[in-house]
Amino acid sequence: MARPRIVVTDDRHGSYDVENEVFREIGAAVEVHNLAGEAQTVEVLRDADAVLVNLHPLPGSVIRKLGRCRVISRYGVGYDNVDVAAASEAGIWVARVPDFCLEDVSDHALALLLACVRHVALRDRRIRRGEWKQIGEHHSYRIAGRTLGLIGFGAIARALFRKVSGFALARVLVFDPYVDPKEIAAAGAVPAGLDELLRSSDYVSVHAPLAPETRGLIGTRELELMPPHAVLINTARGPLVDEKALAQAMAAGRLGAAGLDVFAEEPLPSGSPLRSLENVVLSDHCGWYSQESMVELKTKTARNALEVLKGGRPMYAVNNPASRGAG
Repeated sequence: MARPRIVVTDDRHGSYDVENEVFREIGAAVEVHNLAGEAQTVEVLRDADAVLVNLHPLPGSVIRKLGRCRVISRYGVGYDNVDVAAASEAGIWVARVPDFCLEDVSDHALALLLACVRHVALRDRRIRRGEWKQIGEHHSYRIAGRTLGLIGFGAIARALFRKVSGFALARVLVFDPYVDPKEIAAAGAVPAGLDELLRSSDYVSVHAPLAPETRGLIGTRELELMPPHAVLINTARGPLVDEKALAQAMAAGRLGAAGLDVFAEEPLPSGSPLRSLENVVLSDHCGWYSQESMVELKTKTARNALEVLKGGRPMYAVNNPASRGAG
């Protein structure tokens, strides 16, 4: 029997020793590409047995032309660049890795929150310019006694909730229409509607998945509900927040600060007004990263595919496709 062909669509990692060690069990190794455009994607993937994808788009028009593919395994939590419905119709498993970076992203959300509350990045920049003692121009408030709002209550949000338990917050509000309010209350948080959460929270951290119903979840109306001293943190997906509306709110002083690790367009365009706002802390979609998370991500992405190639199902399946005959 021929060895299965396993293709990486876009190279973000450089080394694939971890993946190749996983696939050594079946005598296979990954083939790494940096695909560009639909025609090349179809040409390269047409006879692939498994596809490992980072950010490269896999629309239905591509997926329907994959004659042998049995599994598409994504490096990451989200999978909005893969047409899952088309994959299901084609009998292809779609898998992800939902738990590889929950400690890392929650650490980063907390780091951005603290940087915003204490104006760390702003003060660092000013000291480097030779300035000193800018106390009073940008007010700082202690965290104890304040309210944190979590939009989404998945694993990352729950990890952040655990980590802020020692900050003496007055309460933590949670908006997540997919989690039973009793479960939220049992965890020690307070279930709330989105508008209530925005009106009542001093700090808001976004942890919702990107879906048609959540795109633009935080826009002009929602930002106007927030107190003028409030801090907004987004380590989830850029399109969840209307960046133009956020920049306008920040420039007008209708919001205290924002910490952003994700953006609608990445890298953040040079013309983005967010770049010029001193009360915005920016990072380069790195919240997921640590040495430990990288190894875990690569191992689990490969194992998702391996299990299917061995005749089973992925560890972290997104769909449950109809079986596909031998291509």
